[in-house]
Amino acid sequence: MSRIVYVNGDYVPEEDAKISVFDRGFLFADGVYEVTSVLDGKLIDFEGHARRLARSLGELEMAAPVTDDELLAIHRELIARNDLTEGMIYLQVTRGAADRDFAYPKDAAPSLVLFTQSKTLADSPVAKTGMRVISIPDQRWARRDIKTVQLLYPSMGKMMAKAAGVDDAWMVEDGFVTEGTSNNAYIVTRDGTIVTRHLTTEILHGITRAAVLRFAKEAQMQVEERPFTIEEAQHAAEAFITSASTFVMPVVEVDGVKVGTGQVGPIATRLREIYLEESRKAAL
Repeated sequence: MSRIVYVNGDYVPEEDAKISVFDRGFLFADGVYEVTSVLDGKLIDFEGHARRLARSLGELEMAAPVTDDELLAIHRELIARNDLTEGMIYLQVTRGAADRDFAYPKDAAPSLVLFTQSKTLADSPVAKTGMRVISIPDQRWARRDIKTVQLLYPSMGKMMAKAAGVDDAWMVEDGFVTEGTSNNAYIVTRDGTIVTRHLTTEILHGITRAAVLRFAKEAQMQVEERPFTIEEAQHAAEAFITSASTFVMPVVEVDGVKVGTGQVGPIATRLREIYLEESRKAAL
């Protein structure tokens, strides 16, 4: 049985879902997206994703296709129609369909597409073994704070990691780690301080990142927002990533060098436990 997806006001079987060949998301990657996790049939951090979506749309001078309340209703309807207990809902807004022209069209109606993906998130086996990553040069555009659908280089990074026999890649610019291909990156120093890059246009302002840092501070953990190098990561006590689909995921190897003991560390483990517990309490 196929999934039911949402396309511009209609709920349709996935095989019947269609978007114009003139859609600017297809022609120019002129679009933004969000991914909201679902646990126990409920949405995790929906309000944070809605706020970031509004910010991305504003930065690109793109109209919102629906209100936040309507967007929440669409998410809930997709969960119900697809009987989704655990997984993700992908949302994409593009500027819409118009004859091909680099200049933004004035009268195009934005396109809105959403679909579900069933996936085990809370009990991911990687959370127990940890990830291995390699470093690659960051060759993306300069506005990484806007969550656009321009994901070709991150996709290339994923393939570089796969070719190297590891799980992911951390991107490096001017000697410092920016972020992972689809996640924010962290280290834990030998004195127990959590370090992650500060918010600028150089990285995505992660919704999970914000929640995890808040929970860390509430748990009396030390947090420092600054850039760090690959060498620092290799000499750290722990490392981990955060994203909407991985929550808090330990990293045990960077460029072939074990991080700490080479095993999943206590701080990443505890943060994952806190995140799951608190997020389930606040889920919609």
